[in-house]
Order: sequence, then structure tokens, then C-alpha cells
Amino acid sequence: MTNLLRTKTAIAAFAGLSVVGALAGCSATPVASADGSGTSGGGATTTSNKSYKDGSYTEAGTYVSPGGTEQISVSLTLASNVITAMKVITVKADPTATGYEQLFEGGISAATVGKNINTLNIGVVAGSSLTSMGFNRALAAIKADASR
Repeated sequence: MTNLLRTKTAIAAFAGLSVVGALAGCSATPVASADGSGTSGGGATTTSNKSYKDGSYTEAGTYVSPGGTEQISVSLTLASNVITAMKVITVKADPTATGYEQLFEGGISAATVGKNINTLNIGVVAGSSLTSMGFNRALAAIKADASR
């Protein structure tokens, strides 16, 4: 009986250490900062001083979710490198991703409108973490379109 108890204790200890080891490898997920000027929670902030042409731009951004490849469309208006309007819509998503994208769509304007495009590095928005990958890809394409 003592050997069985020792074996169970050793297994439980090993399982606990495995969980701790796995969690130790996790890093902070970048999130949009409260002022939208970059990120908090460990994300890097873009600090370019590049100038972009004023105008309205639309690009698609893709990302991979557990349900497969998803796609969003990002439309924004720039004036003196400042985003004056923002809209994100779902193009293709599975039902689970659609729910997260709707949350993202509802919160992205607050994190971007009125902010300098050079300082954006969007992470988690309204509980959606994967959609930001597609957003950041679309943002990179918009920056390329708007380059002077």
C-alpha cells in the first residue's frame, strides 16, 4: 500500500511540474494599450516616423484559427498619419471565429481612431486575440499602399 501511495504521489508531482514547465514557456500576449499608442503586456511598439499619403485604404488580412484560415477586411482613413476612421468586417470565418471577429470589430475603433498609424501594434481587442493577426497583416498592406 505504501508503494502505491508513493507512486501516486510521484505521478501527481510530475504532472504538476509538467504544467508549471509548460506555463513558464508562455509569454505575455500583446494587447492594445489604453491610449492606443502601442501595446502593453509585453508587445513591441512600432515607432517609425514614416509619412503616409492621406486617403482611404482597404486591404484584406488573413490569419489561422483552430477552424482554418480566416479573412477580414480593414478599411481606414488617414490624415497626417492619424487614423480618422476605421472599419473591420468579416470576409470569411467559421462560426466560432465569426463571434470573436464581431467582438474585435466592436472594439478596434477605440484602439485605433485618433492614433498615429506608426505607433500601432494591435494585440488582444475585446477578448479576440487571433483576429489581430489578420488586422496587423492588413495594416502592413495599407502602409505599403499609402507609402509616399
